Amino acid sequence: MNSYYSNRIEGQHTLPCEIEKALVQDFSNNTELAAKQHLAIAHIKAEETLEQRYLGENSVKALYSISGIQDIHRELFKNSVLDSVNNNGEVLIPGELRKRDVKLGHHIAPRHQSVVDFLERWGSFYSSARRGERAVIAMAASHQRLGWIHPFIDGNGRVMRLHSHLMLHAHGHTNGLWSPLRGFARNTDQYYSFLANADQARQGSLDGRGKLSEKGLIAWIEYVIDVCIDQVQFMTSMLNFEKMKSRLEACLIYESTVLKSSVRMQSLQGLHYLFLSGEEIARGDFKTMTGLGDRVATDLIGALVRSGFLKSNRQNGKVRFGIPQHSLRFLFPHLWPEAEINIA
Repeated sequence: MNSYYSNRIEGQHTLPCEIEKALVQDFSNNTELAAKQHLAIAHIKAEETLEQRYLGENSVKALYSISGIQDIHRELFKNSVLDSVNNNGEVLIPGELRKRDVKLGHHIAPRHQSVVDFLERWGSFYSSARRGERAVIAMAASHQRLGWIHPFIDGNGRVMRLHSHLMLHAHGHTNGLWSPLRGFARNTDQYYSFLANADQARQGSLDGRGKLSEKGLIAWIEYVIDVCIDQVQFMTSMLNFEKMKSRLEACLIYESTVLKSSVRMQSLQGLHYLFLSGEEIARGDFKTMTGLGDRVATDLIGALVRSGFLKSNRQNGKVRFGIPQHSLRFLFPHLWPEAEINIA
């Protein structure tokens, strides 16, 4: 989901079904689309790797270090086939700080010779924020200020967003259940507008003490916190235990009546149990929950595995809850726009 939304913010749109195909190495014959698929996979792999690397409060200082920022950029782009060469013919070297000055629209980034100094100041200031509310405010402000520094020739936006995701993860605020990336992508014009307004010069003597607008930065921080709250509330509604049972029921009805698959309604109780528990269970226990005879229940489990509603690490092994891509519009409506779109 995060790779989908990060691509969307950058204007490099990929559909959920295209990402799912890429996960099983089924890339498009269209060179441009295949490159976007590769970039989506690069994001997924980078996020998984970095979440393990930067886990817990002890990782906060590392994430605010120059090496931490370079690490994020390196993991994102080390296997990327997209944006390897920019419009100026420059080769993107993963993890390398920029070696020339840049101007983006009205924003003139700091001279490349001073990038290290700015990053050191950025890291020392925001890493000193106490855990709790101050740390969340620091995460929001650091996102914008990292973009203002613009430490890399390309890929800064992706680094900024993944840094914020990792920072919330390190502080234990997300537990893998939500991310601000979806909120940023819901209105990209608003996202970029708040970023740009915080880049503005100080607007008079009452607008803070630095060279940049304090009002603009405060507005940006408020926007980020609103986005985070919105995503927490959204995912809370998506993970409602009782509503999930009715969603599963609607999905199974669709499977049996529209898709004419071998998935039966008798699997509802077992699937709902697996969703609630988050555990693996023996196939025999799942059969008991269906109330069916052994042979019919065995065939049903096979159909559920083929359809993706059940996952298992080995043949005849324990089963756990699965979420096939075509079920998303029932189980998690509005999580991924276009989730029900399939491309032949």
